[in-house]
Amino acid sequence: MIPWLPEEAAFPTLDTALAEPNGLLAAGGDLSPQRLLAAYRRGIFPWYSAGEPILWWSPDPRMVLFPDELKISRSLAKTLRNASYEIRLDTAFGDVVRACGSQPREGQPGTWITPEMQAAYRALHRLGYAHSVETWIEGRLAGGLYGVAIGRAFYGESMFSAARDASKIALVHLCAHLKQRRFGIIDCQMETRHLTSLGARPIPRREFAARLDDLCAQGDAPGHWPATAMDGHFRRHP
Repeated sequence: MIPWLPEEAAFPTLDTALAEPNGLLAAGGDLSPQRLLAAYRRGIFPWYSAGEPILWWSPDPRMVLFPDELKISRSLAKTLRNASYEIRLDTAFGDVVRACGSQPREGQPGTWITPEMQAAYRALHRLGYAHSVETWIEGRLAGGLYGVAIGRAFYGESMFSAARDASKIALVHLCAHLKQRRFGIIDCQMETRHLTSLGARPIPRREFAARLDDLCAQGDAPGHWPATAMDGHFRRHP
């Protein structure tokens, strides 16, 4: 059994999470910015389907990507060298979240990015915690990703592609952006073959939580995304 969270209740300790399903910690509560930020700082995230109560997770091990360990395949490197695209930060956050919510997922009949989840992350974006990295091709949003930044930790939520390699291009530029600002980790939550191919790897939950304690305490909240970067863009041409 897992505990049910009243709106004001604190999260249980991570070591009480279930082994099966891996990391299920609690249910209930709400998706307020305060609740979400408290969860992320402790290595907890919401993941549930429409019609279910809010479910909170902290799997062990935890899939992470260290920005300097990103793997770039030969084909992606060629695209980065030769393709014409533009990278923008935080210029179409709502569009990126909606696109991620409508992206088909292998083995999943629906999406966990419900309208309530989208509204919750838009609220975090307005507060300066949630960010999007966008790949634009010929003036059209072709792919991207979004996530949450606290201190010098970035929590990746989802990505989408409407053109070949568009989400990977965004990830490459995200890693460059985070390395420049001395971020230490990208949380990828669950292990997948796709994430492994990009250089992500599992680490013990205890180690992940310890890293968060350090990284989330560094610098000014919300994250090190200054206004010039949050509203800016940079270009890449063939």
